[in-house]
Amino acid sequence: MNQRIYKKMAGTSAIFIPADFAQASPVERDGLVWTDTELSMPTSPKSLQWKPQLASTLALEGLEEYDAPSEGDARYINNLGIAFVYNSKIRGWVALTNYA
Repeated sequence: MNQRIYKKMAGTSAIFIPADFAQASPVERDGLVWTDTELSMPTSPKSLQWKPQLASTLALEGLEEYDAPSEGDARYINNLGIAFVYNSKIRGWVALTNYA
């Protein structure tokens, strides 16, 4: 299985998108990248708990205040067209699937 490479979205505490994401999106310019393994991506989609869709990744940042995420929570983000899964080990969200 090929390792996917991710970059952290700029202005976020821990939201990661594929390094080769085709749509315009702000990423950190420090050149750092992470692999699936480093981000502890789940190996089985059966472990996901799908939650309601959100308009943007900014909404992921504020979830701790009103709907604290748990390991394996997944949310589709409308403006990016991809889903994210919450990883409690990194206390962040990682892009799961590119639907485009």
